[in-house]
Parts: sequence; C-alpha cells; structure tokens
Amino acid sequence: MEVRNLTCIGCPMGCPLKVEIENEKVVNVYGNTCAMGVEYAKKECTNPTRIVTSSVFVEDGEIDVLPVKTEKDIPKSKISDCIKCLQGVVVKAPINIGDVIFKNVSNTGINVIATRSISKKSN
Repeated sequence: MEVRNLTCIGCPMGCPLKVEIENEKVVNVYGNTCAMGVEYAKKECTNPTRIVTSSVFVEDGEIDVLPVKTEKDIPKSKISDCIKCLQGVVVKAPINIGDVIFKNVSNTGINVIATRSISKKSN
C-alpha cells in the first residue's frame, strides 16, 4: 500500500492529510476536519488538476499585457502544453473580463479567459 502525505487546500484550515492508496485507488484518508479533505485527497492522488494563470500581449490597449486564466482546472499533465499555446498570443483591445482568449486549450475542452478589462488606447 502506498501512503502519501498532503496538505489539504480545500478550505483555509490546511489540514495535514495521510492518504492510503491501493491499486491506484484511494482507500483511506486521515487528518481531514471536513469532507472537502477527502474529496481533495481523492482528486489529487488520482487525477490532479490546476487552474493555470498566465498573460498575453495586448495590441492598442491602455496596457500591453493581459492577465488570463483557464476557466476551470485542467490536468496537471497539460499545464506545459497550455502555456506553450499561449506563447505569442496577441489580443486586440478592447477586452472585457471573461472574454475567451483561447478556446479549448490543449484539447482539454476548457477555454482561457481574460481576468480583467482593458480599454482601447485613446489617441
């Protein structure tokens, strides 16, 4: 049986978790103070995912760089591919928060969106 030690990020408590894994399945979770700990441990040990944050360049905007993020978490194994997809991306102002900047990044079915609005540069 494999044992992994994690710090839960499901809530602000940051519980130290002990996770027992057998045949690639979580069989026991210890140390959690809420149900989110069990769910976090199962997901982290069987299918870890993350929200990816990055930035892209802006053309004709009041600022030159736009912060972006994935709409939902993506598999950890796709993070590098996601970042590579965003290299060289340039968007034209104006941009609104929530606008889709890159569709279906790395074939995950998840879009990359703007996390702030940028107005067009006034001349």
